[in-house]
Amino acid sequence: MQNKKKRTFFMVEAALIAALYIALCYAQELILPSSATGAIQVRIAEALSVLVCFTPAAIPGLAVGCFVTNLLTVGVIPTDLALGTLATLLASLAGYALRNVKFIKIPFLTLLMPVIFNAVIIGMEIEIFYIEGNFTLSGFLIQAGFVGLGELVACVGLGTPLYLVLKKLDIFNQKNLP
Repeated sequence: MQNKKKRTFFMVEAALIAALYIALCYAQELILPSSATGAIQVRIAEALSVLVCFTPAAIPGLAVGCFVTNLLTVGVIPTDLALGTLATLLASLAGYALRNVKFIKIPFLTLLMPVIFNAVIIGMEIEIFYIEGNFTLSGFLIQAGFVGLGELVACVGLGTPLYLVLKKLDIFNQKNLP
């Protein structure tokens, strides 16, 4: 019975993280159109990537949240559904693996995983599928730089204070659960 309870809790936690990711993107789009889904973006919901430091349920939660957000985005191409979700999934897995590596008591490597994976994967996607003409290394580096900068603002700039608040509140401690 205990295993079934844990599985159910894991699925509910993942679903809540996905819903929060989607809601944050939707709210951001209402307030600042195209800021979370445009060509150049700072998707505030990416700060939730820090949740992999607290729960493995964040891995599927973030991936599903990203997929559904991209699915609901006007003008998205099918490759973005796959590659955007893949970048989020790989970043979450790597971030979870690195969650205990800390500098100044902050898991900066975990916070950098979405920056790196999205810059490379989405930068490549933009250069290949969205930019007309031939693929160029300089074009890829420019696209990766823009994607990486937006991710850096969201994941490190917003993720660091979120991590510190969540750590202080200790809400993911299993002892605090009913």
